[in-house]
Amino acid sequence: MKLYPIESGNFKLDGGAMFGVVPKTIWNKTNPADNNNLIDLAARCLLIEDGNRLILIDTGMGNKQSEKFFGFYSMWGDHNLDKSLAKHGFSRDDVTDVFMTHLHFDHCGGSVQWNKDKTGYEPAFKNAHFWTNENHWEWATKPNAREKASFLSENILPMQESGQLKFIKRPEAGFLEQSELGFGILFADGHTEKQMIPHINHKGKTIVFMADLLPTVGHIPLPYVMGYDTRPLLTIDEKAKFLNEAADRGYYLFLEHDAHNQIITVEHTEKGVRLKELHSFEDIL
Repeated sequence: MKLYPIESGNFKLDGGAMFGVVPKTIWNKTNPADNNNLIDLAARCLLIEDGNRLILIDTGMGNKQSEKFFGFYSMWGDHNLDKSLAKHGFSRDDVTDVFMTHLHFDHCGGSVQWNKDKTGYEPAFKNAHFWTNENHWEWATKPNAREKASFLSENILPMQESGQLKFIKRPEAGFLEQSELGFGILFADGHTEKQMIPHINHKGKTIVFMADLLPTVGHIPLPYVMGYDTRPLLTIDEKAKFLNEAADRGYYLFLEHDAHNQIITVEHTEKGVRLKELHSFEDIL
């Protein structure tokens, strides 16, 4: 097995929305805001090369939305999905499976693209299966008012219409030891219904793709929960349980949204679980 970080693009969001009830004077120390109160974020995906399978976890925003749409998110830097795949010797057509932690636009927008004459949409990975779970699919295709702006039908429905959509079989408990894709999955409901957090065993290490359970290093303290979460108190419980386990077991946490830190470890302290070390991808591989 080989792992590759895939940088699909950087953007910005309101710092207050990213930290909920936490005052700016506190979160600004770890995630400094610009003059518009926006903080740097990434859409960092993960590519897993395992035998005949090439699995991409999340796909970023994609490029099919309007200039006005992207203007809301202050895109910055020169990263994109195709360039990052090519850096490691791959193209979209090589990808066999696209695993989506959840179907918010910044996680799955790159899964679907315009067709040639821009009359409709088609899968951006023509040889891949797209993986979600039935509960989350139902949640995303019949969205509540709170999340409706994040679940865009053009990002979601073409995967089903193409016949390339598959569902992960979810266990009764919150953790699936071995999924159809070969890695474990934690199901979490605080941010959105049945978000999936992959746990990948690689060279004796457990690498956890954090998605929106832990967006950035600055979100480690338990009350530091995004305003976007649908069930913030549940997020706190889920994060507490996970971070204690991560500290106990020495997990390496792959941060999807932290623009300046790729991977971290955590440890127990008198103040609770806190950052232990920052790592680059090269450090742990």
